[in-house]
Order: sequence, then structure tokens, then C-alpha cells
Amino acid sequence: MTWLITGGAGYIGAHVVRAMTAAGERAVVYDDLSTGVPERVPGGVPLVVGSTLDGERLARVLAEHSVTGVVHLAAKKQVGESVEQPLRYYRENIEGLRVLLDAVTAAQVASLVFSSSAAVYGMPDVALVTEETPCLPISPYGETKLAGEWLVRATGRATGLSTACLRYFNVAGAASPELADTGVFNLVPMVFEKLTEGAPPRVFGDDYPTPDGTCVRDYIHVVDLAEAHVAAARVLSASPGRELTLNIGRGEGVSVREMIDRITAVTGYDLPPTVAPRRPGDPARVVASADRAAAELGWKARHDVQDMIASAWEGWVRLHPEAARS
Repeated sequence: MTWLITGGAGYIGAHVVRAMTAAGERAVVYDDLSTGVPERVPGGVPLVVGSTLDGERLARVLAEHSVTGVVHLAAKKQVGESVEQPLRYYRENIEGLRVLLDAVTAAQVASLVFSSSAAVYGMPDVALVTEETPCLPISPYGETKLAGEWLVRATGRATGLSTACLRYFNVAGAASPELADTGVFNLVPMVFEKLTEGAPPRVFGDDYPTPDGTCVRDYIHVVDLAEAHVAAARVLSASPGRELTLNIGRGEGVSVREMIDRITAVTGYDLPPTVAPRRPGDPARVVASADRAAAELGWKARHDVQDMIASAWEGWVRLHPEAARS
């Protein structure tokens, strides 16, 4: 099969491209390069620069490369920014998806894997989040992901398109240093940035109803996440008309304070965190149940938090050599 991977030059997308090609699938990357890096795309994999809002270009790419499946990762994904720019997020994430689905169904593409998020759940008050946990997003970003799922599933039911909506939890790590996350929007790179500036990392709130008072999250290695996409793609290919909605996490909660302690141990920086006020909308605990993904895909995360931090740090040092401690 040939898979079009939108956003394939991004942090997660580049890992998905490598996992797909390593599994023997042919990949084509479609990316507007607003945050993607062309050098992340492996040699031999075509890179088409374009927006998901450009239906004519998408139609040409699907036809020219005889695409049989799509992995849709291209989206805007900063929660805070989505609050400030909701119209932009709805245009890019929802209208871009609608235009893509128009092209996909017209080209009779058989399968689509959609990049969703644990943000669809909002602030769940449960020990483990299952796929049946009510979806109550609290940001425009989360709303666009939930509405995207509705659109994907409705299209699948109407047309026979096989679909999988994968709800990512907190992604970290890298397969190799050159594929590391270059953004500073997630906890691990945010802590790296503070430490290497000589500033203490910040903990937003230490009075939550958790063992150490800080928020608890489920962290998933980006390599495991990429392998989940391969598994989902293969299940869809073998099952016309299939519909899946799956959590992609490890089922293990780690607190913000625990993560910072582990990061300082890996990096060699010994700067205790400072406590700042809670951020509005931060739930105390969000940890996945990944049982359904194991049952439906035969997939399970293999990497632990130590692997995530160590691999992410190698990538950070590659970009910031002065950060390395002897």
C-alpha cells in the first residue's frame, strides 16, 4: 500500500514515516512546513509541500502517487494558542480535515488514520480514562479533535472508508537525536529549556489531590506511538469498513514532580523546581487505559519514562551543544 502522511515532516509525523517504511509500506509526505522540517523526511520518500486546505493539490497528490491510505497528523496543536486563536484552529483542524476527506472519498482511498488527542476528555474524574469516558474538551484545540473524530467516523459510515481515531496521551522521546521535538510546548523540553538557561523549572500547582500534590500524566514514547500507527494502518487495510477509536498511552501515571526529578537526574542539572499557581483547566490526573488498543491492534508500549527522557535529552544536546554536562 501507499500511505499519504500529512504532517509527515513534523516531530510525530517523521517518526510515523520511519515506522511505516521500516514495516515495508510506501510513504508520501504532505506538509505545509509551518512547523515541519524537510530534513526529517527520509531519502527516497517523496515530500509534497502543501496545505490540507488545498483540495486540488491534495487530489493531484492522491492520484499521482496512487495513494491507498492516509495518516492525518497535520494540525495546529497548542492548547493555549487555541484559546487565543479559535477561528484559526477551527479552520486549520476542521476545515482542513473536511477538505482532505473530500479528496480522500473522491479518490476512493480505502483507509484513514486520524491523529486525535486525550484533550477530547477535558478534565476526567477517573483513575483510568477509557474510550467510554465522557468527552468534555475544555479548549478549542480539544474541541477540534473531538469534532474531527465525529467527521471521520461519519464519513466512514457513509462511504465505507475504514477509520481509526488514535487518542494520544503525552508524547515524549525520540528515535534518534535528529528527530527530537524542537518545540518547547511539552513538559520535557520545557524543563530542558529552563535548566539549560540556569533557571529552575516550574511546577504549576502543588496542591492537587495526588500523592505529591502535582498533576499526574500518562507519557508515551513517540516510537511506541509511531508503531501504533503502523498497527492501526494494517488492521484497517485488512478490514474494509472498520471503525476504531483507541487510547494510545502506557496506563501508568507519573507526576510532574517525579518527571522533573527524573529529568534532572538524566541531565546532570540540580535545580529544584519552583511552584507557580495552578493553570486554569489543568486536570489533576489523566492516565489512559490502553487495553482496547492491545486487544484491537496487538500493540503495547515498550519504552519507559527513562527511555523518553534520555532520548529527548540527546536530541536537545544535539541542538544545544552547550547544554551538555561533563
